Amino acid sequence: MKKSRFTETQIISILNEADAGMLVKDICRKHGISDATYYNWKSKYGGMTASDLKKMKDMEQELSQLKKMYADLALENKAMKDLIEKKALRPQERRDVVTFLVNEHSLSISQSCRCAGLSRSAYYKPVVVNTDDILVINALNELVKKHSRWGFWKLFNVLRKKYPWNHKRVYRVYYQMKLNQKRRAKKRLPKRENNPLFVPELPNQVWSADFVSDSLYCGKRFRTFNIIDDCNREAVHIEIDTSLTSRRLISVFEKISLERELPKVLRCDNGPEFLGAEFVSWAEDAGMEIMYIQPGKPNQNAYIERFNRTYRTEVLDLYLFDNLDEVREVTYWWMIEYNEERPHDALEGMTPMEYMMKKQKTLV
Repeated sequence: MKKSRFTETQIISILNEADAGMLVKDICRKHGISDATYYNWKSKYGGMTASDLKKMKDMEQELSQLKKMYADLALENKAMKDLIEKKALRPQERRDVVTFLVNEHSLSISQSCRCAGLSRSAYYKPVVVNTDDILVINALNELVKKHSRWGFWKLFNVLRKKYPWNHKRVYRVYYQMKLNQKRRAKKRLPKRENNPLFVPELPNQVWSADFVSDSLYCGKRFRTFNIIDDCNREAVHIEIDTSLTSRRLISVFEKISLERELPKVLRCDNGPEFLGAEFVSWAEDAGMEIMYIQPGKPNQNAYIERFNRTYRTEVLDLYLFDNLDEVREVTYWWMIEYNEERPHDALEGMTPMEYMMKKQKTLV
């Protein structure tokens, strides 16, 4: 577009000459302009003064700045909508956000840093890799690979026996590796009467027993009959089959009696297997008292219920089994690990075997 020879101030001065009484054709001849140019100026600047022109210029400049600001904010808003992941909190996560905005939305580094809440100096600062935690990472990876369902405190209790790291350092690395287990939310329950469990002082005094049901990969159902010692939480036996009757329970206890002494008390629920006349008669002859819990009160058999949950999360839910032999094989090795390697919070961080040895030393 061709630039005018006259400034806007000069144009307003020329128009004022006409207001003073000078003819239009004389004004055009004097300044070397055409009639069309004069009337175009009059339609655009007619009735304006120099101060009005200055105000209009300021308004145009302010409007231009507002348009530019709106365009930048609209572009940043559109880019931020693509960040659908969790809010970035750590510096490295914010650097990744800045890189994403620069590459995908063509924002400048300054705009991207402002959107991510990160300074430019922090973006350009080289990342320092902390090599002091490599040993912690390797130790945690080794344990988690073997025990994928263990929480932080169980992992830490095992590591504490070999390494001098405190729980704060281990938890920091554990959290950065995103190994946190999903926690079950506590349900609000009405106030109930608390019936404390009878905690035996010696092994083979009170055992707890219960059934767990699951299915193979083909959909075929099977059951497990779990027995633990309430004194040291030792897994005594796990019987696995598609059908477990009262007669089968008798054969299980007779097999156990060949290796160790039977308990004086067996705590169980009111299942038909435990109520069968054949099993009740055999238990009475064997000198084993059956202690039935109240119907609808599984918390009165809390030790075996807690064991069932551990067995389900660490074995049944962790694998897909094709046949019962696979279930028995995995369960056999898991029981050895449970009794000899896995620390228990209720046993002061000791394994069932370690707790039994401690009990035997106190008795001696």
